[in-house]
Amino acid sequence: MGAFLEKPKTDKFQDSGEGNGIRYGVASMQGWRVEMEDAHMAKTNLGDALKDWSYFAVFDGHAGAMVSAHCAEHLLDTIMATEEFQEDVMKAIHKGFLELDSKMRSLPEMTSGEDKSGTTAVCAFVSPKTIYIANCGDSRAVLCNKGQPVFSTQDHKPGLPTERDRIVKAGGSVMIQRVNGSLAVSRALGDFEYKNVEGRGPCEQLVSPEPEIFVRERDEEGDEFLVLACDGIWDVMTNEELCAYIRNRLTVTDSLKEVTAQVIDTCLYKGSRDNMSIVLVVFPGAPKPTMEAIQAEKRLDEELESRIFDIVSFEDKEFGNVLQILLSSDIQGLPPAGLASKRALIDKIYKNLCPDQAETFAIINVDNMIVHY
Repeated sequence: MGAFLEKPKTDKFQDSGEGNGIRYGVASMQGWRVEMEDAHMAKTNLGDALKDWSYFAVFDGHAGAMVSAHCAEHLLDTIMATEEFQEDVMKAIHKGFLELDSKMRSLPEMTSGEDKSGTTAVCAFVSPKTIYIANCGDSRAVLCNKGQPVFSTQDHKPGLPTERDRIVKAGGSVMIQRVNGSLAVSRALGDFEYKNVEGRGPCEQLVSPEPEIFVRERDEEGDEFLVLACDGIWDVMTNEELCAYIRNRLTVTDSLKEVTAQVIDTCLYKGSRDNMSIVLVVFPGAPKPTMEAIQAEKRLDEELESRIFDIVSFEDKEFGNVLQILLSSDIQGLPPAGLASKRALIDKIYKNLCPDQAETFAIINVDNMIVHY
């Protein structure tokens, strides 16, 4: 859903923080979309008896930004205000999602029909011993432990048998992998035009606000990091690819702003056409920067600069062709995401060497082909 710009808007929102023995980094970018509809929340102190608890969330809005922004502001408080929160966190999360969705229906913009937006939601509560993760829609959480993605939420897509069954029972259909041929997710907050089937509860509608909730005991030695991200990230990187890339970046910098910004850039240059948001939660067991990795990165950057200089001096100055030549070259030591992960540096070097060349936008797609826009 949503129209596209002629060229991507690449300004980023970035943030970072730490508390309770964990660190986090945040980055988001509007990208090719005409509007930024993502929102997020990161908090490392939940107050009073929960000072050692933290909360992180990503919301991927569609058909507008109102619901995603509202959920970013209110979901945590709604969950914590439930009676269940002191006794059963999983029940509290479930109730909080449904209560917030119900309350939003009465917002003036919703009752008037002025706003028809909705949002996916993925969130995590991190306590000293436990991680609670909840997902509603196709944003995703992935936990990396000892270098491997050991846990991932399931994307709620209309084509899943259980989701399709609910949609059909509510009188709807799944066409072109969308609810009634329109909405690409089968669970979301908001989207009230899909939640008006009489005689059916809130979790039995065409689109359900019900979260899928998971709980994991923390592994102090093995847990490295938790990623919460919208589908603008997962559209172009698998769980394994993203975990490998983040681990690699953590060995060359301790700036989580820089790591998350590089994830966003890399996904843009791999062909993501959506808004992109990521919250990276780093645990004590994560890789640390090493002098060996930092020096190897420096040598790689110097090699790329030398190769680009040779190409524009003796072969071809057109940017897409420069990229194609680099892509067909044997360049050792590239990060796991390949040449796309160095596109920001390549752009900078190219513009310094060829300031008079017309600016073009080219991506390195998943098939390692250069595509021009």
